[in-house]
Amino acid sequence: MSSLNLDDFTDLIERPDGGVRRDAEAHRERRNVPPGALGRLDELGEWLAAAQSAVPVRPIEHPRALLFAGDHGIAALGVSARPAGGAGRLVRAVLEGASPASVLARRLGVPVRVIDMSLEADPEGLPDEVVRHRVRRGSGRIDVEDAMTLEEAEAAFLAGVAIADEEADSGTDLVVLGDISVGGTTAAAVLIAALCGTDASVVTGRGGQVIDDLAWMRKCAAVRDALRRARPVLGDQLQLLATVGGPDLAAMTGFLLQSAARKMPVILDGVVSAACALVGQRVAFRAPDWWLAGQRSGEPAQAKALDRMALEPLLDHGVTVGEGAGALLALPLVQAAASLAAELPEASVPATEETLEEPSESESESASDSGLASDSGPASGSEPDSSSGSGA
Repeated sequence: MSSLNLDDFTDLIERPDGGVRRDAEAHRERRNVPPGALGRLDELGEWLAAAQSAVPVRPIEHPRALLFAGDHGIAALGVSARPAGGAGRLVRAVLEGASPASVLARRLGVPVRVIDMSLEADPEGLPDEVVRHRVRRGSGRIDVEDAMTLEEAEAAFLAGVAIADEEADSGTDLVVLGDISVGGTTAAAVLIAALCGTDASVVTGRGGQVIDDLAWMRKCAAVRDALRRARPVLGDQLQLLATVGGPDLAAMTGFLLQSAARKMPVILDGVVSAACALVGQRVAFRAPDWWLAGQRSGEPAQAKALDRMALEPLLDHGVTVGEGAGALLALPLVQAAASLAAELPEASVPATEETLEEPSESESESASDSGLASDSGPASGSEPDSSSGSGA
């Protein structure tokens, strides 16, 4: 039995400030841009204002990409186009700047942090800051065994909580959340199917690197068998993650919940982060108000999870590479929304009747100098006084 009480997050997590959001809406209505002309950017700006409790919204100056890494034992069944235990190679590509996410992050000036939770790789071959939170080497084959023990699930979850605290304390104002895994989309599909009460075939996709029909059928069978093991533990979210998740997914769930508690917004990437968010919603129903769906990856399980959380993706480019790449593409859109909300001027106030009728101070002075408004001068249109001649 775990000593960790996830129900505490229900009390810890508040919604973004509704009063501030209304102030942001009023501020938007006063701007010199027609209502609706900026489309969803207006909505994003108001969401950010509520999350920050600030009107006008502050610019996003310290974003960070966090990638949780792990290998999943279910990959041994051939459910992925990548080799089982191959996530370590993907991690090295990110660290060396040779992955799509690395290129995008470098272009956007976003630092990338990789957290190894359960790689099938020698920890000596990776930097200390990457491996210091590792819970175990790989995870179990979830169709026939638990992904990890309950104690390991608790350790992974608490690692995610600690990482959220580190980021919030360091001044990170927006997180781009992604994963680096082999077999992770299979575990994510199981979690989403279990929480949404649907069948394996409805949630099973082709993965980050597209698999053929035979591999897809193997994946469907793996999701179906793992789903049978997941259903009896649906009432305990930590036990659910231990049974059919993995250390990386448990850590991401802890990170998402603590980020919401710390009022730190997060952009979700693909199906793995969506699955963790769905588990988080089951723990604390207000938590999804702090998250954005960065992109629509095309995975059916992701669409199911986002629909359940009422999150509409910002982009629809079909990016399936993972590693937070799709969410990184959405980041400039969020930054643009913040800049527009903060920097667009308000419309000028139209002149009133009094403003039009009353002369300005400079006009009065000019009239006085010319003698037109002098008390001693003749009234307009009057005859000159004959007694004021030069011979008086």
